[in-house]
Amino acid sequence: MRWSDPTLHLLFWPLATVAIYILAKRLYRRWHYWWTGPLLVTPLAVLALLAILGADYRQYMSGTHWLVLMLGPATVAFAIPIHEQRTVIRRHWPVLLVGVLAGSSIALASAWALAHALGVPDAVGRSLMPRSTTTPFAMAMSGEIGGVPQLTAVFVILTGVCGAAMGEVMLKWLPLRSALARGALFGMAAHGAGVAKATEIGREEGSIAGLVMILAGLLNLMLAPLVMLALR
Repeated sequence: MRWSDPTLHLLFWPLATVAIYILAKRLYRRWHYWWTGPLLVTPLAVLALLAILGADYRQYMSGTHWLVLMLGPATVAFAIPIHEQRTVIRRHWPVLLVGVLAGSSIALASAWALAHALGVPDAVGRSLMPRSTTTPFAMAMSGEIGGVPQLTAVFVILTGVCGAAMGEVMLKWLPLRSALARGALFGMAAHGAGVAKATEIGREEGSIAGLVMILAGLLNLMLAPLVMLALR
């Protein structure tokens, strides 16, 4: 079987990606720093492997597209800890709703302003806008507003990794004493990576972060038609 054979890519890249992620998890358990996080180490290692083997993005996606599709069911799994914290959610839902609305609006507007200031192509700017939403929602919104969903997925990963790392630093400087505030910080700013980091801090923080992440994703999808009209 030759390297140019598509069947080889269907077998090799999923196994390589999963194996790299498992090794990255072990690395993170041993050296617990933000720059050893699996969400940062795995993409960098995959990119290095692509460069070494001379493969391109199309070959990689031909074998791993089903891993992207699994993000949808994985996101739904966040409903479990959210259900466990339903009492907290019922008590604070107005604050959560206002926070998600404000956070989503600021994220969309700041991304578009940044893209405009840097003079990047229009498609790249539209791909950048949903960066603060978890991948399944972000890719769906990107397609609706004229972006490139695959490029959006890259922006989402970068935002998640940077947001989780900066959120940990911000907790040392900001007077966020409640689990609600800490969880909302990570869920809004760093989506999936933020939920993982919030869960390390506490189960309630992780549940709130998961709820904020889902609410932000749903809100962004609902806002997509209005965003499209505003960009015309």
